[in-house]
Amino acid sequence: MSTIPAQAATLTNVAGSASSVALFAASGRARGRAVWNDSAATLYVKFGASASATSCTVRLDPDDYYEFPQPVYAGAVEGVWASATGAARVTEW
Repeated sequence: MSTIPAQAATLTNVAGSASSVALFAASGRARGRAVWNDSAATLYVKFGASASATSCTVRLDPDDYYEFPQPVYAGAVEGVWASATGAARVTEW
């Protein structure tokens, strides 16, 4: 974990999908990550590949926000929605 503050953030909108999609690519530079479920459907987030309702790290109900704990997990993260609606607003710094 770096003690130098982040100087920039990358914001991405990921469209809701009923099949597992990438929310974050693996990044050795990640100091922090956050996800806001801007959807009317539940979002299942998995640290790793192939997110599902039965294989997930975090369940985000509509309008929930999740900030990754420190030290931040910097591997690939995928998500899947209970129905393909809305989006995930993801930020990495």
